[in-house]
Amino acid sequence: MKTLIKATSLVVAIALSSAVSTTHAANHKAFEHANSKSKLLRCGTKTPSLKEAELKERHFDTVKRGKPGGGSGYTPRPAGSVTVDVYVHIITNNSGDGALSVADVSNQLNVLNNAYINSPFTFNLVNSHTVANNTWYTAGHGSAAERDMKNALRAGDSTDLNIYTNNMGGGLLGWATFPSDYASNPSNDGVVTLYATFPGGSAAPYNEGDTMTHEVGHWLGLYHTFQGGCKGKGDYVADTAPEKSPAYGCPIGRDSCTKGKGSSGVDPITNFMDYSDDACMYEFTTGQSNRADELSNVYRGL
Repeated sequence: MKTLIKATSLVVAIALSSAVSTTHAANHKAFEHANSKSKLLRCGTKTPSLKEAELKERHFDTVKRGKPGGGSGYTPRPAGSVTVDVYVHIITNNSGDGALSVADVSNQLNVLNNAYINSPFTFNLVNSHTVANNTWYTAGHGSAAERDMKNALRAGDSTDLNIYTNNMGGGLLGWATFPSDYASNPSNDGVVTLYATFPGGSAAPYNEGDTMTHEVGHWLGLYHTFQGGCKGKGDYVADTAPEKSPAYGCPIGRDSCTKGKGSSGVDPITNFMDYSDDACMYEFTTGQSNRADELSNVYRGL
């Protein structure tokens, strides 16, 4: 378990090892948001354009003004004060490939809670079950199989985290939906991750459980640290330095934004919302914790 150094910092796709199937499912939509020049496709969560992010932020400002106390400034909630109920849906094929044990799930939840220990969020496992389905086992981002899987299995409401594990193929490690997506498509809500990214899995160097940490960050409302590159308001978090592009491996000291207002500071490669190796990432910033708190409260009612 990595030591946390700052107040509360996913990751997602690799050229899979021989232990994991290289089946290419319908992941082409996710590929649009990955690094096409790298063998690592990483996270399939949509990266909004500068204009899309601006429009989302305007909507966020409008919605939160309609909440009790809205417009008067949000008071972050204390660490550990918000419990998120978790439902884990383990998808295997009919031969049992992709299976996860009770210990595997427990270890993953421990990693998740350790990563968010200085945030308001704690994660409580309500149920974990296994479903054998060859089609869902390779369900890709935006596919009919993903839709059918979630329609059949999703539990709870907007405040509940549904996690689906499978072997989506194509090099992806996972993806998530944002809080603002819930109202328009509640059945699609949740996180999908490659089963081999759980702690001790075969997806090294992404097998310490931080794919889940990263994707849950999206589920709570956080953007990638490289959102917007060196321009604009980036990830809309004041205490994460701007970053031109995703970091891979662990390039300590990298500084990809060196010009312009707000360009000071080396790239936040140790942040959970970058693309670094699991062993390299260990933090969320206070600003990220506060933003996730407010966004999840406004859009999820958490």
